[in-house]
Amino acid sequence: MKSLWSDSEAAEYRGPLGPRVYTSRLLGRDKSLVLHGGGNTSVKLREKNLFGEEEDILYVKGSGWDLETIEPAGFTPVTLGYVRRLAALPSLSDPQMVNELNTHTLRAGAPSPSVETILHAILPHIYVDHTHADAVLSVSNAPDGDKRVREIYGDRVVVIPYIMAGFDLAAYCAREFPRQAGENTTGMVLLSHGIFSWGKDARESYERMIELVSMAEEYLQRKKAWHVAPPAAQPAGAKRQEIAALRRAISDQAGFPLVLRVNDSAKFAAYAQRKDVAKLSQQGPATPDHVLRTKPFPMLGRDVAGYASKYREYFERFSSAAKEKKTMLDAAPRMALDPALGFAAAGRTARDTAIVEELYDHTIDVILRAEALGGWQALDQRHTFDIEYWDLEQAKLRKAGNPPLFTGEVVLVTGAASGIGKACAESFLKRGAAVIGLDRNPAIETLWKRPDVLGLKCDLTDAKAIDAALDVAVKRFGGVDMLVLNAGIFPSSQAIQDIPAEAWRNAMSVNVEANLLVMQACHPLLKLAPRGGRVVVIGSKNVPAPGPGAAAYSASKAALNQLARVAALEWAKDGIRINSLHPNQVFDTGLWTEEVLASRAKAYNLTVEQYKKNNLLKTEVSSKDVAELSAEMCGPLFAKTTAAQVPVDGGNERVV
Repeated sequence: MKSLWSDSEAAEYRGPLGPRVYTSRLLGRDKSLVLHGGGNTSVKLREKNLFGEEEDILYVKGSGWDLETIEPAGFTPVTLGYVRRLAALPSLSDPQMVNELNTHTLRAGAPSPSVETILHAILPHIYVDHTHADAVLSVSNAPDGDKRVREIYGDRVVVIPYIMAGFDLAAYCAREFPRQAGENTTGMVLLSHGIFSWGKDARESYERMIELVSMAEEYLQRKKAWHVAPPAAQPAGAKRQEIAALRRAISDQAGFPLVLRVNDSAKFAAYAQRKDVAKLSQQGPATPDHVLRTKPFPMLGRDVAGYASKYREYFERFSSAAKEKKTMLDAAPRMALDPALGFAAAGRTARDTAIVEELYDHTIDVILRAEALGGWQALDQRHTFDIEYWDLEQAKLRKAGNPPLFTGEVVLVTGAASGIGKACAESFLKRGAAVIGLDRNPAIETLWKRPDVLGLKCDLTDAKAIDAALDVAVKRFGGVDMLVLNAGIFPSSQAIQDIPAEAWRNAMSVNVEANLLVMQACHPLLKLAPRGGRVVVIGSKNVPAPGPGAAAYSASKAALNQLARVAALEWAKDGIRINSLHPNQVFDTGLWTEEVLASRAKAYNLTVEQYKKNNLLKTEVSSKDVAELSAEMCGPLFAKTTAAQVPVDGGNERVV
C-alpha cells in the first residue's frame, strides 16, 4: 500500500479543517480501507467562542457522510472536555449517549456525531484515523488473530478485543489504552473491527495508517495468503426470467418490491461454488459494520418454487424474532450466494444493492485470506445478533420514514438520452425508481453517474440487441416493473405522393416494429412485477388529429396506438395495464429541429412563434409535463385504468 499524499493537492485544502478533509478523502479513495460510509476520522482544535474564550473542540466525521467525498460540513463539532468525561461514567445506554452527543454539538444543523465519537475523544492525539482495512481484518479473523496482530506490530499498536461500537468500547479503551501504549505506539487494532492511527498533523496520521496496513499486507504475503483468487468456476448462467422470478419471490415475502442485483463474474461464481461456502458465508461478516448488509440468506439453485418456500421459512423466522424484539422488519438480511446464480443482493434501492455487492467483494478477499492462514473465524453469533437488534440501527430505520412511491421498482425508458425520454427518467428517479435507459445515442451510457441508473446504447430495431440489453439490465436491477415506450422518429414534412418508400419503412420500423420488439421482450418481466406491470406509450396528437405533410409519422403513431389497445386487451389477465399519452408540440425534444419546426409552421400558414402556441390554452407543453404524467400513470392514481388515451397538448380544437 502506497501513500497518496500530494503536496500540491494538500495545498488546495485550506482552513482549519482543510488537512482533515484532504486526508479523509485519501483514505476514502482506497476501497481496501474504507467502504461506503465506513471508517471515521477526527481532529481536535482550539477555537474561540462568542465571548472570546478558547474551547477544545473535537471535529468528528458525522453520520451519513462518506470519507471519499466528505466536506468540512461533514465534520460535527462537539465539546471535547464534556465528551471525554462521558467515558468515565460507570454505564451509559445507547439512547443516552446519542442524546449527550447531540446536546453537546456546537453547530446547529450538523450531522449526528459518529457512534465512535467518545473513542476519538479519549485518544490523546490531535488527528485520529480509523479504517476497516481488509488486510488487518484478514489477520485478526484468522486462528490466533490476536497473537498474529501482536507478532506483526509488537509495541507499535494497542490491541483491543472485540466490543460493539459505542460507550462500552470507548470506556474499555479509556482504561486499557494507557496500560498498553508506549513511546513507540502509533496505532490501535480493534480485533474483528478495524485499525486506528494518529499523529500530530493530518499527514502523519494518514501515513501511519498506510504504514500499519502495509505491515499486515506484507505479513499475508509472507504467509502466502495475499493472492487467494478462487479456483475457476463453471458459468452460472441464470436466465433473466429466472432472476426476475427470484426477485418476485423475495419481494412477495418481504411485502414490498425489492431491487435484485446479480453478480455472476468469475470471482463471485467461484466463491459461490465452493463446497464449504455455506460454512464460510454463514459465520458472519468481516466487520460488524457489515452485519445487516452481508449476512446471507439460504438459496436453492434455480428451483424458484423451492427457493421461495425456503425464503418464506427464513423470513418468517426473522419476522418472529423481529416482532419479539419490537424491531423493524426492513432490517432483514438480503444477500445470497448460490452455485447456479453466483451472488445476489436484494435491497430497497439500487444504491443499497450496489453497496452490498462492493462490501461482499472485499469480504470474499478477507475470508479467503483468513482461510489461507488456517481458517476464517468470524464474530461470535451473539455479537452479530446484538448488531442486528441494536437500538441505534433500529432508530435509523424508524427515522427513515416512508420511502418514495416507486422505491424498489424498476422502469425501462426508451429514447432516454434526450427530450421526453430523459425527462421521464428524471421523473421516475424522483419517485424512487431504478431506471434502465435505452437509446441509440452512446451518450446514454454516461448521462447519469449514479447506481440507480443503467444507460445502455441499443438499436431498438434489433431484437438481439434488445435481448442483450435486457440481460444486462435484469442482472443489475432484477426485472422490469414499468415500461415507457418513448423512442421514435419524426420524418421531415412531405406530401403523400413525395414520400420515399425507405422513409415510410423507416418510420414504421422505428415507431411501430421497434416498440413491438421491446414489448415482446419485456412481457415476461412485466408479468413478474411485484405490484403488477405498467406500460406508458408516448403517442402523439397526430393519432386522433393527423396533420398534412406528416403521413408517415401519423400512420406509424396510429399503428402504435392500435398495438397498445390490443396489448391492453391481451395483457390484462397478466396484471399489466397499458395507457397512452398523446403530446403535441413538445419543442424541447430532438424531434423538433429548426428545419422541422419551420416546415410544420409553414404547413399551417403560421409563423414559428404562432405555431409554438397553437392550442386552446395558448401555452407550451414541455418534456417535463409529459414525463410527470407518464410517471403518475404508473402510480396509484391510475391503478384501475387501462387502455386510456390522454392528451397533453394544451387543448386542440380537432381533438376536443
